[in-house]
Amino acid sequence: MQSPIRKLFAYINLNKGEEDKTKVLENVRTNISFRGSNLWILACAIVVASVGLNVNSTAVIIGAMLISPLMGPIVGAGFGLGTYDFDLLKRSLKNLVIATIVSLLVSTVYFYISPFKEAQPELLSRTSPNIYDILIAFFGGIVGAVAITRVEKGNPIPGVAIATALMPPLCTAGYGLATGSFKFFFGAMYLYSINCIFICISTFLIVKYLAYPTKKQLDEPTQKKVKYYISTLLTIFILPSIYFAYLLFEEKKFEQQIAVFTEREFTEKGITIVYQKTQFNKNPKIVELGFLSKRFSDSEIKDLNKSLKNYELSNTKLIVKQDTIDLKSDILNEIKFNKSTISQKDVTILNLKKQLAANQYNNKELLAEMKILFPNIENISISNHTFNKNTDSLKTVPVLVYKSKSQLESAEENKLMQWLKQRLDKKRLEIYHQNQ
Repeated sequence: MQSPIRKLFAYINLNKGEEDKTKVLENVRTNISFRGSNLWILACAIVVASVGLNVNSTAVIIGAMLISPLMGPIVGAGFGLGTYDFDLLKRSLKNLVIATIVSLLVSTVYFYISPFKEAQPELLSRTSPNIYDILIAFFGGIVGAVAITRVEKGNPIPGVAIATALMPPLCTAGYGLATGSFKFFFGAMYLYSINCIFICISTFLIVKYLAYPTKKQLDEPTQKKVKYYISTLLTIFILPSIYFAYLLFEEKKFEQQIAVFTEREFTEKGITIVYQKTQFNKNPKIVELGFLSKRFSDSEIKDLNKSLKNYELSNTKLIVKQDTIDLKSDILNEIKFNKSTISQKDVTILNLKKQLAANQYNNKELLAEMKILFPNIENISISNHTFNKNTDSLKTVPVLVYKSKSQLESAEENKLMQWLKQRLDKKRLEIYHQNQ
């Protein structure tokens, strides 16, 4: 009878259902070439993906990824590293460079001649990698490598092509070249490089796990030389990749802590944030915030900077944008990067938010303070009202309606009015008593 451990290993054994290793290597070598039909398919897939990004169509982008042959040379490089096959590795990298250049040329030409240059959300999402992109590339690469080595290939390979998303970053890089935006170009190429490297590394690990035979060279010195070159290349691939993964993990953690900080310090207190920008790569790290109506004193900003340490945000500086002209410029620049043009709808929404904030009062907080000074008051309602008392101009005045068992005496009511003017920083307001 088999022990539980043996049963477990039998369940996870990758050698079961494995294709003949020689046949797998032949298929890998066949799929790395970019000549003839493969090159045509790649160019057409790039155009389809570029159109999908241009019109913000996820379905079209997925279709382009399904027909793209870009995975071939990346998987070939992984097999070349794993089997110490220097020729396979060299051919794979050469074809990957060719495919990358062709893809950039086709996407650049498309976006250059396209009349629609607006940066859509699908395109914007391909401008910078995060820790999830690394996880998707790594585990997607494992699935792809395992599927390639099976007798029954099944459905994983199309799914891997979609999940690892190699084509959209290349098309985004082409968009950056066509529009002269190097921020788009370098961000997208960084994402593309991260995907390629981690798919290659995961393929290498599966090849080693399945014990594919290493390629024998003609003589021992050549064998040692090839192993040395490939081991050096592996180190160059893996060590920076670990560092990049660590940086992306730290950046994600930083963004999450910023979200917690802004939620607790501002949003939960009813303070509306209209502008937010973080700079993770600065020393110290920078968090810039702009607010709808709230203004902070220097001492309050100093206290907020001190409180950053409570949210595990050491070596971070908070900058509060309070100058109206500078804040408006920053908001416009931020929207300009994330969206090529600002619609009238965006302007209207921003103005409505400002009007809403200007007409809102914290009734609950005011009532709690008021009851200390005027215990007879049971409830209040305060809001802005517009009056036109036989004049040509409209005047907006805060109006307080208070509820109590009996109306306050004239002196008390006047005292309430003076306190409320000071509390709300208003020159005029009206007070009325609600009868029981």
